Amino acid sequence: MMTHEKDDARIYILGAGFAGRAIAREIKAKGVFGSVVAFLDDDPRKIGSRIEDIPVLGPIRDVVNLLSRLPADEAIIAIPSATSEELRELYFLLKRAGFQRIRIVPGIVQIIEGDAHLIQAREIDPQDLLGRSPVAIGLKQSLSYLRGKRVLITGAGGSIGSELARQLLSAGVARLYLFGHGENSIYQIDRELRLLQEEGVGEKTSIVPVIGELKESAYVRFILDRLKADAVFHAAAYKHVPMMEANPIAAIENNVFGTKNLVEAALESGVKRLVLISTDKAVDPVCVYGASKFLAERIVMNARERAASDQDFMVVRFGNVLGSRGSIVPLFRSQIAKGGPVTVTHPDTSRFFMTIPEACSLVLKTGGVGSGGELYLLDMGEPVRINDLAEQMIRFYGYEPGRDIRIEYVGLRPGEKIHENLIAECETIVPTKYPRVNRLERKGGLFPIEEALGKLAPICSPTEGKEAIYRNRQAIREVLKKFVPTLIFPEHEPEY
Repeated sequence: MMTHEKDDARIYILGAGFAGRAIAREIKAKGVFGSVVAFLDDDPRKIGSRIEDIPVLGPIRDVVNLLSRLPADEAIIAIPSATSEELRELYFLLKRAGFQRIRIVPGIVQIIEGDAHLIQAREIDPQDLLGRSPVAIGLKQSLSYLRGKRVLITGAGGSIGSELARQLLSAGVARLYLFGHGENSIYQIDRELRLLQEEGVGEKTSIVPVIGELKESAYVRFILDRLKADAVFHAAAYKHVPMMEANPIAAIENNVFGTKNLVEAALESGVKRLVLISTDKAVDPVCVYGASKFLAERIVMNARERAASDQDFMVVRFGNVLGSRGSIVPLFRSQIAKGGPVTVTHPDTSRFFMTIPEACSLVLKTGGVGSGGELYLLDMGEPVRINDLAEQMIRFYGYEPGRDIRIEYVGLRPGEKIHENLIAECETIVPTKYPRVNRLERKGGLFPIEEALGKLAPICSPTEGKEAIYRNRQAIREVLKKFVPTLIFPEHEPEY
C-alpha cells in the first residue's frame, strides 16, 4: 500500500512507456510524493528526448551507475511486460547502484487495457524475480462474461481470493461479494479495494463484504438465495498440509462439506457459473488436505448430473503459488531476516510454482470459456527445486548461501511428498486453444461421492446412534482410505 513520501524525494522511473508515463503524471498531479528526475529507457527513439517534460536517459544498464543521486532516491520499475529474468537483472543493477527503495508496478496480467496507477506500485519482492515470463491475456476481454453480473468470491481474504477480487475490479461487475469467515482479512481486502477505486483503479463496482461459514448449510443456502450471485469463485479452504494432518476432521468439515454446501446452494439458487480452485495435492493424495480437495473436485464435477442446462460448474487445478500466506516464500523471508538457517525438507524436493496474479488471471479466463463438469489444469511449466528457490531468495536479500546464510535439511513433514504430480494415471491432458489452460479427460464413471459423504458426515456432525465416531480421527482416516487409497495413515494416530 502507498505511503506518503517527503515532497523533496527524487524518483527515477525505469520505462518510459504507457505505465511509466501514467505514474509520472500522477506523481506530478499529486505533488506530495516527490518529483520524477528522469525516465530510464532502452528505446533509442526515446533516449535524449523529453516525455511529460522529463528527460529520458539510457540505455538503462549504461546510465544507472552514472546517475548523480542521493541516498533517499527511489527507483520505480514501470515495465509491465518485463520477464522475471529482466526484472532480476534490473533489481540487482539498481541495488549495486545504491538504490535502497525499489518499487514495481503490476505485471502485464494485472494491467487492464494500459491502465496503471501509482497506488498499485509496491516494494519489489522475491516472488517478482522467481516467476516465469508473463502471458498477455487480454483480461478485459476475458472478463466480459462477467460484465453487469453479481460475482461472489469465497475465501476472499486469502491470497488467491484477494487477487481475484483485485482483478475483478476491472471486469465491470455489478456487485462483488467478498465472502469469508475471517473478519480481519475481509476487512483488509474490502478496505484495499475501496482505496484502489478511489484512486481510479477499475470500474464502478459495488463491493459487499460478507462474513459467514460455509460449514453452516442453512446459512449458505440462505445467503446465496439472497445475494442472487451469477458466478461463484470458490477459493476458500484450509490449505496448510501439516496443520491439516493434525486436524483432519476440520479439513474434511471445511473443505469437503463446505464445498458440498456451496454447490447445493448454488444449484438451488440458479448460479450460472461456479469455479472451484483446486490443487496438485488432489492428485493421488497422501495427505488429508489433498484428499479433501480430491473429494471437493468430485463434488463439483458430479454436480453436472443435477445442473440446469445453463449452469456450468467446473474445477481449475494448479500447483503452488509464490508468496501465498503460509507458503514457502514468507517462511524463507522470515528465516533470512533472523540470519538463518533456511530450512528445506529434502535436497531434491520440488514443486510447481506460479505467481498469484498469473494463476488468478488464468482462473478468471477459464471461468469464461470452460464447460460444466470439466476439470481444467493450468500449465505450470517445469517444477522448481526448493533448494534452488532458497538460494535465490538468500541472494535477493544480499547474502551468499552457505557462507552468510546456512541451508538446513529438516526432513519431510507429515503429509508431504518429495515431488508433486499435476495429473493422475487415469487423467489425460487435452490442450485448449487458450494459452496455459488445458482440459483433463478422466477415465471411468462418476465417483461415488454421495457414499463417501454419507460415511464422513457422522464423524464431522453429531448423529444419533453414531456418537462413538463423532470427531474420531482414526475413523475419518479409515473412511478416507477406502475412497482415496493413496492416503497415508500415520502411525500413532490418536482417536481424538
